[in-house]
Amino acid sequence: MFRQFAGLISLLLATLLPAPLAAAAPQRIVAVGDLHGDYQAWLTIARAAGLIDAGNRWAGGKTNLVQLGDVTDREADSLKIVRSLQQLQKEAPRKGGRVIVVLGNHEAMNLTGDYRYTTAGEFAAFADDQSPARRDKLYELNKASIEASFRAKTPNMTADAIRQAWIASTPLGWVEHKLAWMPSGELGKWATRNPAVAKIGDTLFVHGGLSAEYAKIPMDELNRRVAAAMAAADESPASVLTDPLGPLWYRGLVRSDPEAEALRARTPGPRPTADQELATVLAAYGAKRMVVGHTPNPSGIQITHEGRLISIDTGISRHYGGALTWLEIVGDTVTPHIVARGT
Repeated sequence: MFRQFAGLISLLLATLLPAPLAAAAPQRIVAVGDLHGDYQAWLTIARAAGLIDAGNRWAGGKTNLVQLGDVTDREADSLKIVRSLQQLQKEAPRKGGRVIVVLGNHEAMNLTGDYRYTTAGEFAAFADDQSPARRDKLYELNKASIEASFRAKTPNMTADAIRQAWIASTPLGWVEHKLAWMPSGELGKWATRNPAVAKIGDTLFVHGGLSAEYAKIPMDELNRRVAAAMAAADESPASVLTDPLGPLWYRGLVRSDPEAEALRARTPGPRPTADQELATVLAAYGAKRMVVGHTPNPSGIQITHEGRLISIDTGISRHYGGALTWLEIVGDTVTPHIVARGT
């Protein structure tokens, strides 16, 4: 009787309980390296990876796109890439996807006014019909200090010669670019919100790399410190934005890094190998692999350390003329892709 009763209970439960759920499909991650102002290269990659449609709108579904920073400098169209990424950051969540733009050292340089690699075309992208008047107003507001600066080098320089020289070195759009990239400006705020380190599943994403020194800092705290430095436009030698061991600049996991080693030489003690350092960093953040940009390798994506380090800066911008690539991660399957450069 008991066995018969138990059988009836089992049959009843089988009809009431849902069937076991199938294992969730692993999320798709697409990672794209440094773009440096080459908008056409970005569109070519994004379309080939199935991220955008013919109208440049989000078509990636539930894909997680991670762009590893250094959108700016080198070529003229960095503003177009920023606008595209901003648009996709809004559109992707509506389809279950996500777009993460990791902060690069060149975004930090633009914010702090370091324009060594900023092109004339990048300034021109910000110009409008009010740009001449804005530039003239800036000159008048700072006339005394500008003249003093020029005369410190050339004491007999006339006021008119100084003005002409300053105008020549301050192209139209420079003022608007400066205002947009200030910490209080629209692009400065956008860049400040972007993380220095991101983690999706078992994978860490960081522009330069994570040194053993910085791996001692929890990820949320490290991102907070970077955001605070961006908000303060801190370009001091002690800033996380300029530190050769920091996440925006560190190259030691990819290749020899003399600046980082010079800093480490000040502290006595043994130095870990790159493999040991990578193991330390991954363990600290509970990750299986790290994906980095920053250090160009025009021949293609490099997967080293038994798959635990993936370098995806392939010199995508025409400035470098490297391979157009993206990295696809689905579960534990990591696949580099390459696409022909368009005309």
